Amino acid sequence: MPEPAPPQLAPAILDALAGVSTATLTMQLLKRGIRNAYIRGARPLAPMASRVVGQAETWRFVPMREDVSTVASLGLPGNSRDAVEAAPDGCVVVIDARGCADAGALGDILAARMVARGVRGAVTDGAVRDGAGLAATGLPVFAAGSVAPPTIAAIHFADRGLVIGCGGVMIRPGDVIVGDGDGVVVVPVEMAASVAEDGVGQDAFEAFVVAEVGRGRALPGLYPPDAETRAAFAARSPDGAKT
Repeated sequence: MPEPAPPQLAPAILDALAGVSTATLTMQLLKRGIRNAYIRGARPLAPMASRVVGQAETWRFVPMREDVSTVASLGLPGNSRDAVEAAPDGCVVVIDARGCADAGALGDILAARMVARGVRGAVTDGAVRDGAGLAATGLPVFAAGSVAPPTIAAIHFADRGLVIGCGGVMIRPGDVIVGDGDGVVVVPVEMAASVAEDGVGQDAFEAFVVAEVGRGRALPGLYPPDAETRAAFAARSPDGAKT
């Protein structure tokens, strides 16, 4: 059965996270003791126009079994088609495909319906299929690649709305998923507000550092910053204390 409804974040928090790189997020999470937040094997299948941010809607697949994973099973209640219809507006669907690269956990038709329902993106540690058609839907997808065989050739949809593992990372429904050209990071929902605030400050500071390097300044004392550098940054930015 699905877990209780996760907390819904204010749009302003998600908007702030959309302005923070995944590289910055991993550092902010590391400062909070979270070392395992980067989903392995999930790479953007197409160039990214913008960062993808949304709360997680989780799907879980198990290994296929010939008597269960039939073509007819795709039309039975409780399958991935029903899961698409249950996906909330603004979510990112995260698929535990067991790292399977032998079949596609998602194809173009399901992706097109996700777009119609307002899903912001899809992430899987396995493969997808119908690569060209999937890209044409405009749904941002992070996966291990694109293959030809259908889902039931190797994996079977089991359930949705549960705690899953994807790419070696625990994801709970409602955790925040942030994806960009470097991959996908999971932000625990309880930390999202503070990570967003401090992440914006870190990105601002690093932009300051890059500008200083461009002026010929050496890195010692600049990055990481000494007291003089912190003071100089604070004088230029109201968020200078949040590096």
